[in-house]
Amino acid sequence: MSSSSQFVQTRVEHGVGEILLDRPTALNALDIGMIRDMHDTLMAWRDDDAVQTVLVRSAIPKAFCAGGDIRAVREAGLGGDTEAVWGYFSEEYRLDQLIADYPKPYVAVIDGVAMGGGLGISVHGAFRVVTERAVLAMPETAIGFIPDVGASHFLANLPGSIGMYLGLTGTRLTAADAVELGLATHYVPSLELDDFIADLLAEDIDTALANHMRLPPAGAILDRRERIDAVFSADTVGGMLDRLVDEKGDDDGWAAETLAALVKHSPWSMSVTAELIRQGSGSTLEHCLGRELRVAVKMSRCPDFAEGIRAVLVDKDHAPTWDPATLSGVDPEAVREVFSTPI
Repeated sequence: MSSSSQFVQTRVEHGVGEILLDRPTALNALDIGMIRDMHDTLMAWRDDDAVQTVLVRSAIPKAFCAGGDIRAVREAGLGGDTEAVWGYFSEEYRLDQLIADYPKPYVAVIDGVAMGGGLGISVHGAFRVVTERAVLAMPETAIGFIPDVGASHFLANLPGSIGMYLGLTGTRLTAADAVELGLATHYVPSLELDDFIADLLAEDIDTALANHMRLPPAGAILDRRERIDAVFSADTVGGMLDRLVDEKGDDDGWAAETLAALVKHSPWSMSVTAELIRQGSGSTLEHCLGRELRVAVKMSRCPDFAEGIRAVLVDKDHAPTWDPATLSGVDPEAVREVFSTPI
């Protein structure tokens, strides 16, 4: 049994329900139709005895899923269509929660880029299989937005201040880093993916993993844990930048590179993101997604959101003009109001 929509193909074979993402021109960025197709498919399979395991993967070699279709969200926001913005994020987050609660094994195969919304449809699942070609990141502060799709939950639960570091910088993680941090559960070399999927269809997930799971090469991020904690445990984003300035004499250039990246990102987005991750600590995923929904809709109305997407995805000049331009111009009370006032 198989079916397909414009960008999502599905089939059931030997007890495995497969969802194949196939939007190559946008690197599988999730539009509202894809989100609805995935949600409806998962709901149909949840109580279907013919489906014992769900497999989600990409039809294109470069990316698993590059994120949400934020260009469309930007257009809705510029048109004043708050209802469409709210609808997009609420349906996306509803899908993420469904994946987290799914009663059957949910297997996401990340063989390529997974960013933003791509982590929402993978990290919350029971099995997150990465290959050596996997790249994971939450780069939203570079486009005037916030790490969402439950990121305030999974980033807040990483060791020490690593989640704050990843949320503010958008640093790209390798497969090895992802496994070490627990964002991925298993590593399978890309050359073995076809055999892994064949075993999944012929046997079960445990057998497939036993036959093809390998130890990844050593990751690098935990080697910097002490320095990351020292910098990103500061009370404010400004304090973090000050600590990076003090660290710039380090031998490997990490502090200088990190500082150079942060000063290019939206000061407003970084300030809201830092508070979002702090509030995510100790919260359930459901509460984090609810909080993110309120914040995401508000952030979509802010000038930096439209400007960041323009600079990175529309005009591609990579020269955004942020408002405010510096962290010193961010009003702490305005940040608090993002969390305390209704949509």
